[in-house]
Amino acid sequence: MKRLNTIPKEDGFRMPGEFEEHSGTYIIWPERPDNWRLGGKPAQKVFVEVANTIGKYEKVTVCVSKEQFSNARTELAPYVKVVEMSNNDSWIRDCGATFVVNDKGEMRGVDWKFNSWGGLVDGLYFPWDQDDKVAQKMCELEQVDSYRLNDFVLEGGSIHVDGEGTVMVTEECLLSKGRNPEMTKEEIEKKLCDYLGCEKVLWLKEGIYNDETNGHVDNMCNFVKPGEVVLAWTDDPTDPQYQRSHDAYQYLSNETDAKGRKLVIHKLLTPTPILITKEESEGVDSVEGTLPREEGDRLAASYVNYYTGNGFIALPVFGDPHDQLAIETLQKLYPDRKIEPIYAREILLGGGNIHCITQQVPKVKVVDE
Repeated sequence: MKRLNTIPKEDGFRMPGEFEEHSGTYIIWPERPDNWRLGGKPAQKVFVEVANTIGKYEKVTVCVSKEQFSNARTELAPYVKVVEMSNNDSWIRDCGATFVVNDKGEMRGVDWKFNSWGGLVDGLYFPWDQDDKVAQKMCELEQVDSYRLNDFVLEGGSIHVDGEGTVMVTEECLLSKGRNPEMTKEEIEKKLCDYLGCEKVLWLKEGIYNDETNGHVDNMCNFVKPGEVVLAWTDDPTDPQYQRSHDAYQYLSNETDAKGRKLVIHKLLTPTPILITKEESEGVDSVEGTLPREEGDRLAASYVNYYTGNGFIALPVFGDPHDQLAIETLQKLYPDRKIEPIYAREILLGGGNIHCITQQVPKVKVVDE
């Protein structure tokens, strides 16, 4: 498979919206004991549920270290494909390939530089060298050529696209000192548009409160379809999330997308603040260079971190009074998809949620002239 030196947009490629049809989903198996409590065993049970659920609707590939291969193969459903792949942790949304397509039925991968959400400035673990190779390996498995960016740091969770020329990000993340500090906002915009096949960037100011990824957009706001978004929301003015959500709502209300459409904004209430318990904190190994999990820390819980697949929504729920409202809200927004709620506290304890541990492979189609 070739490494290309051209630019996807100039080559006629674009990133499809996640709501467009997939040919499959990738996941990485969790095991890192300084991030996942009790050696990852509780998290592995939830990853199994996520993979098996998605696998009922579309092809799923789970990438796993050689040490955990037999365990993963035993635990996962037979219809889930398991492949051995070295990794540093299981956030394939962020270290994996972003796939782009053209109208001729071709697909390619974009291999962003990954530095563990901030490198030596405020990254979450060291080293991250194996994670930075995951995207290339995905492209090899999919047998597609790829674009490698050695000079541009980006994670897949920091972008959402509508598939029609609009990409949504947060300033908090993309302008952070640990990503691309030598680049101006305008230069970052150009890079995004060049490699995602977009025309316009929507810049939310901030993401979810206390999100250790520097406020990834996929925890804050998502495209339901072109011209329509769902936004994490709270009505509690004492919550630090309140101002963040209101700022985002105000901004989006005054913006249009790449096609000039005013955005329809749906509010999705966040769960009641979720804090790490003493037991959960004590189950995580303490290692220098890895962000600790301290008792009482607030987790960046959000229902917006759901995964949109072929005929389904994999929705994180938390045993919270707002769970049912989130299910009902999303069922109205996605009438043709089945809502699959998954109790996801164990994923959240690792620092993300269902969207963060999945990466879609779009289905390529030939578009008639």
